Amino acid sequence: MSETAPLKRLYIKTYGCQMNVYDSERMADVLAPLGYGVTDDPEGADLVVLNTCHIREKATEKVYSELGQIKRLKQEKASAGGQMTIAVAGCVAQAEGEEIMRRQPAVDLVVGPQAYHQLPELIARAHRARGERLAADFAPDEKFDALTTARRPTGVTAFLTVQEGCDKFCTFCVVPYTRGGEWSRPASAIEAEARALAEKGVREVTLLGQNVNAYADPEGAEGGLAGLVKRLARIEGLDRIRYTTSHPRDMDDALIAAHGEVEALMPYLHLPVQAGSDKVLKAMNRAHTAESYVRLIERIRAARPDIAISGDFIVGFPGERDADFEATLQLVREVGYASAFSFKYSRRPGTPAAAMAGQVAEEVKDERLARLQALLEEQQRAFNAAQSGRELPILFEKKGRHPGQLIGRSPYLQAVHAEAPDRLLGQIVTVKIGDAGRNSLAGVLATTGELEPV
Repeated sequence: MSETAPLKRLYIKTYGCQMNVYDSERMADVLAPLGYGVTDDPEGADLVVLNTCHIREKATEKVYSELGQIKRLKQEKASAGGQMTIAVAGCVAQAEGEEIMRRQPAVDLVVGPQAYHQLPELIARAHRARGERLAADFAPDEKFDALTTARRPTGVTAFLTVQEGCDKFCTFCVVPYTRGGEWSRPASAIEAEARALAEKGVREVTLLGQNVNAYADPEGAEGGLAGLVKRLARIEGLDRIRYTTSHPRDMDDALIAAHGEVEALMPYLHLPVQAGSDKVLKAMNRAHTAESYVRLIERIRAARPDIAISGDFIVGFPGERDADFEATLQLVREVGYASAFSFKYSRRPGTPAAAMAGQVAEEVKDERLARLQALLEEQQRAFNAAQSGRELPILFEKKGRHPGQLIGRSPYLQAVHAEAPDRLLGQIVTVKIGDAGRNSLAGVLATTGELEPV
């Protein structure tokens, strides 16, 4: 079968987190043997998969809006004598499966997060009888055993899921209900997949999990995530390791120390705090205080002084007063973030916070979010500007928009643009940083004469 002329066209739209990106890539892998080739355009596609996120209300509504547009394309294809199958996957599928089928009858298949490996069978069944609904049964070991054997990396970086689910039950979050409890893959299986990726040219992996630093090898290997990182760092050709997303309560001494001990572990840490008010943190059931979080950051920076810290913030949580929000701004000033994600609180049905008193008015949320984002953007610009004049090792990942330009990532996950020959794709090369924008850096190759990767 030709790579450039697939028998059938597959369109996947991914919403939300990096875990969903990983899952979408694996769905494409498992469907490739059936003749499906990925397309960037849903028009004329034979199979459309919406891989959904249930974290925020607007994200869910966007799915229904998208389904309305896809339905029109399905009708057009049917009028021309063709057939389009529509599948909804991910956390919205798990949480609202029956509602999806009711609200949008054009949907043929609803599949939960732990059943992607069954997609070929489910699609065949959906063609025979519309209305298949497969709830996730939270047996991810079967999913990973099936999906990793079909894996086909497309670049020099790759996501690698090591843990799924959550036992924390933050009052605003649906993940424990849509992804299930915390579950870790065997370290031996993760190492085997990482070795296979390295053999196929992958030089950087990002270890994924809803609470990735809660990783515990079910086969009994000691060391948690730190032990896993050290194990993967010994793989030849695998030069960079990252992980996300972490919870402060699972940031143990061994993992903190690993940031100073393991050269391959990149100096970048995404560690969500959510709020700077202890009252709000308690209502969120976060199990940490603002003070304990700040002290944790200090310990991490003592182990790796140049580490870049990223975070998550929610403004307008039920009961949040002006003083609580000011406490969040103060925490941001004290920590200093290289990057961050910030959102207005959004009610999610079935979560404890949705029924809490003291829901904050939307206009108040808007004003607070604007102030928070202005401060976070100021810090991000300052962090990027501090790289100007430095020489950084850059892993070139792809060609840029301009001829002769390559794009890569710094150790701190910043996008970096530089003029460089195509033969340096997939190489880690020293670049002297010049211009620094809000979201990216630009530089020139530091090597003179015959270019040699570092």
